[in-house]
Amino acid sequence: MTNGFPPGFTWGAATASYQVEGAVSEDGRGPSIWDTFAHTPGRIVDGTTGDVADDHYHLFAEDIRLLADLGLKAYRFSIAWPRIVPTGSGAANPAGLDFYRRLAETCLEYGVTPYATLYHWDLPQPLEDGGGWLVRDTAERFRDYAAITHSGLSDVITHWITLNEPWCSTFLGYGNGEHAPGRPSGADALKAAHHLLLGHGLALEAIRSPEGSYGIALNPAPIHAASDSEADRDAARRIDGLRNRLFLEPLLVGQYPADVLEDTGMASWFADFADDLAAISAPLDFMGVNYYCPTTVAAPDGPISSPGTPSTQPGSENVVAVDTGLPKTQMGWPIEAKGLRDILVTINKLAPELPLYVTENGAAYPDELVDGAVADVERQAYLEQHISVCRELVSEGLPLKGYFAWSLMDNFEWAFGFSRRFGLVYVDYETQQRTVKDSGRWLQRFLSA
Repeated sequence: MTNGFPPGFTWGAATASYQVEGAVSEDGRGPSIWDTFAHTPGRIVDGTTGDVADDHYHLFAEDIRLLADLGLKAYRFSIAWPRIVPTGSGAANPAGLDFYRRLAETCLEYGVTPYATLYHWDLPQPLEDGGGWLVRDTAERFRDYAAITHSGLSDVITHWITLNEPWCSTFLGYGNGEHAPGRPSGADALKAAHHLLLGHGLALEAIRSPEGSYGIALNPAPIHAASDSEADRDAARRIDGLRNRLFLEPLLVGQYPADVLEDTGMASWFADFADDLAAISAPLDFMGVNYYCPTTVAAPDGPISSPGTPSTQPGSENVVAVDTGLPKTQMGWPIEAKGLRDILVTINKLAPELPLYVTENGAAYPDELVDGAVADVERQAYLEQHISVCRELVSEGLPLKGYFAWSLMDNFEWAFGFSRRFGLVYVDYETQQRTVKDSGRWLQRFLSA
């Protein structure tokens, strides 16, 4: 045991392609929905784009060396679909495959296991022009892209994650339009949820092999009722359905939650595609859990189902979030490490034998580089609290197999641009200088103890 964790426990850090790579027009890469979105005035808080980001495309060897120096043994990165298949369909781009081969081989040279995510939100723009995740064809094109990528890289990558956080793609991309492609589609966003999950299932069928390990990464969160009143408990049921059960139940139980489909008026649409659940619920080798915070909700004074502005809560737009007074990160997210326990235990009850990984966990703070150092004591405390929960769960026998910090380094934080920093490593975006923060040094000491 090391610090209460078994020797085989995986320690890693994570990034995502559009957030770190840059080089958006190099070596045949096509445009993604995030290229389009970020270049649309008013979409990104600070007006920036991921055109250069951390220049990881050119500096990946330095970044992997930093990761290994911290004592981390796994790197979770994502593969940019438009680097592999620039228009979303058709033949592979050899230069794209070659980049990820070099990245994976560099990981292996440093004793780092690569974990590749096939979709971390950078849908090729031509597929969005054809309907995006609101149409079934995108799921089938995802299957084809996954097969091409796996065929080209499975000799150097054996751990595969199909989708990252389909809730975000669904409700931020197509629900309220806060994320790319920026389409506020109301309850029709649930069509995206189904096609994302179908794409996951079709991809598994296409790529699964005995030599590999295959999973998906969700971002479930505990949903608490603000009081024990019937109205508040129903509000929590509704939001738990949209945030958690809409994705967990088809994957692990083979059915969609009937109450969610009724709340959103989508029951008849989903009934036509019940046969897809066989592919969606195919056995997983593991499930990734991205955890940041819980949510407490209350019923509004008026009718719950009355529509409001574009929302991540179709059918329940007027359910309100409640501030419970917990300390918050710069994102405004309440800090409650116990929530990580709650959500992992919930998933374990649905699938007791399924191995679980924390595939993202971290916090944003307004870091400053002073005299060559970043004293991010709040982030260190956040990591300590959540890693302590992981230790407790492992000691209790829950099949938690690994922990990935989000993120390895500061990066383009989606609609917040470069105004939020999550990294263990500080990045000067003008010079691309990397500086390990105090939280990264703490983690290094923790892992070497």
